[in-house]
Amino acid sequence: MALVVQKFGGTSVGDIDKIRHVASLARKCKEVGNDVVVVVSAMAGETNKLVDLCTTMMERPDPREYDVVVSTGEQVTIGLLAMALKTMGVEAISLLGSQIAIHTDDVYTKARIQKIDIEKIMKHLKEDRIVIVPGFQGIDTLGNITTLGRGGSDTSAVAVAAALKADACEIYTDVEGIYTTDPNMVVDARKIDRISYDEILEMASQGAKVLQIRSVEFAKKYNVPLHVRSTFTEAEGTWVTKEDKGMEKVVVSGVTCDKNEAKVSILRVPDKPGIAARIFGSIAEANINVDMIIQNISIDGFTDMTFTVPRIDLAQAMDIVNEVCEEIGAKDVVTEDKVAKVAVIGTGMRSHSGVASKMFKALSDEGINIMMISTSEIKVSCVVEKKYAELAVRVLHEAFDLGTETV
Repeated sequence: MALVVQKFGGTSVGDIDKIRHVASLARKCKEVGNDVVVVVSAMAGETNKLVDLCTTMMERPDPREYDVVVSTGEQVTIGLLAMALKTMGVEAISLLGSQIAIHTDDVYTKARIQKIDIEKIMKHLKEDRIVIVPGFQGIDTLGNITTLGRGGSDTSAVAVAAALKADACEIYTDVEGIYTTDPNMVVDARKIDRISYDEILEMASQGAKVLQIRSVEFAKKYNVPLHVRSTFTEAEGTWVTKEDKGMEKVVVSGVTCDKNEAKVSILRVPDKPGIAARIFGSIAEANINVDMIIQNISIDGFTDMTFTVPRIDLAQAMDIVNEVCEEIGAKDVVTEDKVAKVAVIGTGMRSHSGVASKMFKALSDEGINIMMISTSEIKVSCVVEKKYAELAVRVLHEAFDLGTETV
């Protein structure tokens, strides 16, 4: 007997028939002798509708009340799934994040999980029930509802799996696994059989949509094996595990693209100690993630500083940056939201040279200008004009032979 956590995203529970299908998958897993916990998202499109209601009522919704509203989508799904299982003769129970409880900090809309009480879950598992819990939500120390940010259901599932010391966490989605790139952009994208936590962390941070980055951080920290697979086929998916020696034989495992980036440039910044800390400290306090940062050479005691943030956070970031720039005496702030980030990723890059030069040449040959560059030991990423993003992905996928190479 194993303990399996299954997570189903919005497309997997998009309507009543799909919810019944998900129930059959959970029942099948239970019937072979496993203990089963199911984590579900809101039905496809429901969270967007709830967000629209919030922004219609209030241009910048109050964060606490926003979480109260948008968390209701998952409550609907867990109740319907529990009903579906009961109609199949399977004992099941739905539990809200507050009932479990999933404890988070009090950063509304972007809360982080601090701990999970497993007693109620274990009690119901011992009573031979399938336990169904909502993704995306928790409670703070005062009992207020919190949400984990978009894509937070993956994080919920892996955190629950880690807390329960589950044997596996199955992430069900509408694709058959993790691919060398987005199959919607490149027709010969190939499914990857196994990939390391570090590689998928880089892929997620660079725009890959299959797994949410915080979920992979949890999986790596607590060594939770992830199986990313399709809800609608029985094909083996992609296993995300600890790195093994065979993985380094592949120099580049995948190409990613993130079209949800924005670029901020601060002009004529005084070049003296503490300025960068003042700028980025204020941004960090607002829980805005900064990715690439470039600072030019100082001229006459001034420099220019450019960085990227998620496009959704651009307005808030600009409010902060404009205030700070007035304090420090910077000349101006310029933004650009029609940019995208493309990256090549692979653990084999640690022991193989020439990846960056090959990437730059491939983009150059297509006339694609590089605005910014960032590297790690297993990643090279570039900011380009958004209109060239998909072309860049196709060019790089071909340049590294990812359509023909066995990964």
